[in-house]
Amino acid sequence: MEVEEHAMRIMTAHRILIGAAIVFFVIYAAWEASGVAGGRGSFLRAALSGAGAVGLALYFRTLPRAEN
Repeated sequence: MEVEEHAMRIMTAHRILIGAAIVFFVIYAAWEASGVAGGRGSFLRAALSGAGAVGLALYFRTLPRAEN
């Protein structure tokens, strides 16, 4: 039983880290899209960051939820 509780703590930490990564990708994509960084590759970096956020969000949805 202790192993199952430990596994849920790891899964909770994993969900928190994936959620933080999604937020980071969205903020970075918005920052690049606004042109703050400038340069020719700004739009490409924004698009790739947005794609990364979408990919992580789809992955996040497949993660099991903690049962209470």
